[in-house]
Amino acid sequence: MHPSNLNEANGGEGNRRATFQRAIPILRIFDVSKAREFYLDYLGFSVDFEHRFHDGAPLFMGISRAGLPLFLSEHHGDGSPGAHVRIDVLGLNDLEAELAAKKYRYMNPEIQEQPWGARELRLIDPFGNRLIFSEPIS
Repeated sequence: MHPSNLNEANGGEGNRRATFQRAIPILRIFDVSKAREFYLDYLGFSVDFEHRFHDGAPLFMGISRAGLPLFLSEHHGDGSPGAHVRIDVLGLNDLEAELAAKKYRYMNPEIQEQPWGARELRLIDPFGNRLIFSEPIS
């Protein structure tokens, strides 16, 4: 059912339902140059915006790749190191080949088949955050 029809289906004005759009993980970072090397140079994300409240303030940065947004933050309390983010992807073999061709000196991930019906490419950023690129086994 289309979200605009939810109000009618649920009895009118008093029973409106929320429509969720997307979730954007906020990942904690501690070194902007290492974050750029990993997320921009290695993973191929682009910077959408950067924000600091003043010179010398912690960075809050929005990045994206192929419609997938992530936020990276140096702010204390914005996320905890060691977060896990699962990213659904199609073309996992292509992503694996792309990353292997970059010869990133800190990581060389390989696709693993999981018993729950997924193929996964698992990466750990320089701050302990885990990115799990997952594709269903067809």
